[in-house]
Amino acid sequence: MTLNPTHRRRPEALRRRAAGTATLALSAAVLAAGAVSAPAAAAPAPEDAPVLIGHRGAAGTAPENTVAAFEDGVASGADFFEIDVQLSADGVPFLFHDNTPARTTNVEEVFPGREDDPITSFTWEELQQLDAGSYFSEEYAGEKIPHFDAAAEIATRNTGVFIEIKSPVNSPGIEEVVAEALYEDEDWNTLLEADKIEVLGFDEASNQRFAEIAPDVPLQQLVGTVPDAATLERYATFADAFGTNYRTLDEAGAERVKDAGLGLGVYTVNSTEAYDEAAALGVDRITGDFPIQFSRYERGLKVFPQNTGVQIADSVNDVPGADLQPETGEHVVLENTGNHTVDVSGWLIRDAANNVLEIGEGYELEVGEQLRVYTGPGTDAEDAYYNDGDANVLNNGGDSVALWTDDAQLQDTFAN
Repeated sequence: MTLNPTHRRRPEALRRRAAGTATLALSAAVLAAGAVSAPAAAAPAPEDAPVLIGHRGAAGTAPENTVAAFEDGVASGADFFEIDVQLSADGVPFLFHDNTPARTTNVEEVFPGREDDPITSFTWEELQQLDAGSYFSEEYAGEKIPHFDAAAEIATRNTGVFIEIKSPVNSPGIEEVVAEALYEDEDWNTLLEADKIEVLGFDEASNQRFAEIAPDVPLQQLVGTVPDAATLERYATFADAFGTNYRTLDEAGAERVKDAGLGLGVYTVNSTEAYDEAAALGVDRITGDFPIQFSRYERGLKVFPQNTGVQIADSVNDVPGADLQPETGEHVVLENTGNHTVDVSGWLIRDAANNVLEIGEGYELEVGEQLRVYTGPGTDAEDAYYNDGDANVLNNGGDSVALWTDDAQLQDTFAN
């Protein structure tokens, strides 16, 4: 089955900022969890700026794949926000990233013993009983798992939607469901006609199937590393773009993608340094958890306007020996680069998977001082605090972390 075959793909439209985004009114909704203060209006981003996509909505400032995150993505001024779509046991398309509900819902309370069951084994009615917001912050208690159509209702002609078809093997027929919605649902079709939709996925067979059904919809093949030229040429027979982990991308890989005639995207970029490195390689799509920060960065504004002077100086993920060895295990280094003493008691360090390190009471950083915040056990000191955790938090292969005050003000992000 092919839907609306008279259309033609328009991938070039997704490689540049839409004209309507040149001047943006950044909504106060972006203050989710006290993230940042946005100006009433901002200068336009450079015309050659990469397309900016909010990851799972805006997973750095609101619970991922929820209405709150989608609203943050729109308010940030991003060109798109990204979602993950799956099918419930009774065939309803819903938005959720993981294969199981354990990490981001209260499934243990609502359905004891089903924590590790496939998320697609739950009916839509069961999914609606889960709290998908409290894991991030009590401010989001009661946030629901959204229906697929909720994303189209929140998106605009300025901020469209990147639709990742997640684990299609667990959701048979999902390609048809998504394609039909894009053509038949008024909200989705409006976005499609405005060039504000791109479909993407890691499963090559699923992507090929979607391309056969909806050949005019821009499509992106995701792979963690850039493959050889022959493989990229094969992708180019059904896809318009290629996306990969920014940490694995180098100049040679970027050139292979471009030589294949594919657009180039990277994920999940959570620091301005990583943004600059990706942009220097000619990337035309950048996906990150904190789109509001990149939106500000592109416009020459202060990235963290509420920063008190404390920044993340380093994240020591892979120490010699065990990650949780006493005294010298994995840790994050904070530094006061400002001009006054800052009380960091109760502040949080959160990684991309929502693992959290907390700073204990009584910690004040003088100007120029550093504080090491450890995951594991050790002896607390003026320049070191230990969380006594029993599981490592920092990814040895590279991770991103964000610093939050005790009253939920985002201070800084760091990636390595």
